[in-house]
Amino acid sequence: MKKIVFTDKAPSPIGPYSQAVAAQGELLFISGQIPLKPDGTLAGDDIVTQTEQAIKNVLAILESVNAAINNVVKTTVLLTDMNHFAQMNEIYNKYFAESKPARAAYQVCRLPKDVLIEIEAIAVLNS
Repeated sequence: MKKIVFTDKAPSPIGPYSQAVAAQGELLFISGQIPLKPDGTLAGDDIVTQTEQAIKNVLAILESVNAAINNVVKTTVLLTDMNHFAQMNEIYNKYFAESKPARAAYQVCRLPKDVLIEIEAIAVLNS
């Protein structure tokens, strides 16, 4: 069983995918969140602002299913420039300092809408 998750507190998908999918009522797979505001506009042009918004989008999706940041067990961070890693990590740590999920971070050549960062997450849902 899977359930498609959608909230208007995060931007609508810009392609043929869902914001998130809950599987078996236990796991939530959050699609890569880029730094778009819920109205679809880009949040700034620097890595700090964009990281904040991408994480806020993840949080909005979590909240839509009554979950929180400490439910996240794994994230993947995609950056267009690994030179942004330290700044991204500083913002990321503000949100994930207590829960410290497993994480991978990669540099990619380009992201949708030419943003600087994309963050996807997997969370465990409370039964």
